[in-house]
Amino acid sequence: MKPKLIALLAVFALVVAACGGGDANPTTTTAAPAATTTTAATPGVTTPPATTTTTEVDPMADWPDSVIFAFIPSERAESLNDTILPFMEYLSETLGIDVEGVVTADYNGLVVAMGTGGADFGAFGPLGYVQAKDQYPSIVALAQSIRFGSDLYYGQWFTNDPGICDSDPVVGGFENINGVPTILPVTEVKALQVGWKYIDGVLGQEVLDDGTIVEQGLVCNASLDKIKGKTVAFTSATSTSGAVYPQLQLLNLGIDIENDINYEYLGSHDSTVAAVYDGTFDIGLSYGDARRTLRKDKTDVGTKLIVFNITPDIPNDVITANGSLPQSLLDAMYAAIETYLGTEEGELVLDEIYGWTDIRPAVESDFDVVREAVKKLGISQ
Repeated sequence: MKPKLIALLAVFALVVAACGGGDANPTTTTAAPAATTTTAATPGVTTPPATTTTTEVDPMADWPDSVIFAFIPSERAESLNDTILPFMEYLSETLGIDVEGVVTADYNGLVVAMGTGGADFGAFGPLGYVQAKDQYPSIVALAQSIRFGSDLYYGQWFTNDPGICDSDPVVGGFENINGVPTILPVTEVKALQVGWKYIDGVLGQEVLDDGTIVEQGLVCNASLDKIKGKTVAFTSATSTSGAVYPQLQLLNLGIDIENDINYEYLGSHDSTVAAVYDGTFDIGLSYGDARRTLRKDKTDVGTKLIVFNITPDIPNDVITANGSLPQSLLDAMYAAIETYLGTEEGELVLDEIYGWTDIRPAVESDFDVVREAVKKLGISQ
């Protein structure tokens, strides 16, 4: 068995022993020493002590030889395939089984893969998870992602036209304060803004390896009424931050997406950022702050694209699993991901994939707010 896996499983054994009320190792028994006896048939001959056998249970005995971990494209699928590779290699080495990473075409592809056995683990946005759980109840939520201390995120509206701003653009970020989108200093918002980087735990200017400075992102206040008549790039119809919550905002404001704007679904968050950056669309939607996905090639993306509004808060992404898998494997997978996030490589890789910095156990009731949005918008499977 792999040393890392032994260590991970040992942690869970200690937790069970500390929390459980029963025997921490019920499969191992020790017999009391046998008494020496004399039989009538063989006087003076002693019966040897009973033999005690201790059986160690192999926690991997009922594990499959390989599993598939599926991802939805937060960026172009070709790039994401390369990005997830070191993560999959780490999981394979740590768990002692082959973990294959695949990128599905879209959210619906992941739903089908998880529900029909085409994938064993999957990284969903909240809407994708709600739809998958509704269609395939056997899917379970294993972990919810955390980004820089927060298990909530939002969708952001951004534009290449500073003329729609009601206030001068400034360096900063948005946060929902009592339900109101509010501009705050970058040090006071949870989403890491473009042009900023944590250096020894302190936010500072991001500089690329070649010395190029990444320009710090601008924000302004603007009413969503300003989008009427504009071209708008949504991510996909089932993206919570890139379509569902923004469209719910418009519905609540009486804005008809079919008649008041011209829109398209581009499939991924980095695609909407790129399309507004190059002027193909006036306005785009993404999670905050997805402008960072272009920062290495377009270091001015933070000043050319201005974030002008955000959606209400949304539960973060969730890591799901096939509920028929052994619980010991689910526990080991959770521990492996958590440990990987604590490494320098893991922090860089998972930030690049989805912006994750930590995980916590998922709570099913956290997704009730998403179910309410689905019902109000009348979203079908």
